[in-house]
Amino acid sequence: MRTDRLEREYDVALRVVHFPLHPETPEEGRALSDLFAGREAMWNEMRARLEAAMAEEGLPYGDRTMTYNSRLAQELAAWAVEQPGGAAIHDALFRAYFAGGQNIGDPDTLVSLAAAVGLSADGARAVLETRSYSEVVERDWVRSRQIGVTGVPTYVAAGLGVVGAQPYEALEELVRRAGGERRPAA
Repeated sequence: MRTDRLEREYDVALRVVHFPLHPETPEEGRALSDLFAGREAMWNEMRARLEAAMAEEGLPYGDRTMTYNSRLAQELAAWAVEQPGGAAIHDALFRAYFAGGQNIGDPDTLVSLAAAVGLSADGARAVLETRSYSEVVERDWVRSRQIGVTGVPTYVAAGLGVVGAQPYEALEELVRRAGGERRPAA
């Protein structure tokens, strides 16, 4: 993915900061037709951009009709990145949601995704049941609001930022403008 390439080519370390995209979405999800009622043209444009960006990355884009509350997924991800190999949860969640149309607000789905990337299913279930990473995500949400994040993904470096699914060159330009240096060729 673009972000992986960026970390390979530049001396940068990316960190996910969670953002409350549609936190009002109920546990069972919400139909996209309801969310974008009266704004179908906007949804069609967004979908086309996302589908093109995913195709460029070689990723499938499913014909999803629902949006789901991502709060529990964010809490799981906050825990996962502290586990060996846990950063893989981000890709698994992305694929499950955008390609598979899965409910990433469902604890059983989340536990299965965690186990699929080699994380402890019991550990994942405990995190979700106890909500032990809720405060971590809440701090991220506060931080997101403080720096003016309005959409996902948003990339921020040295007070500069770009919003939305961007081509690699836009991310590279952000890193350069922020003073990032290219890694020496291997």
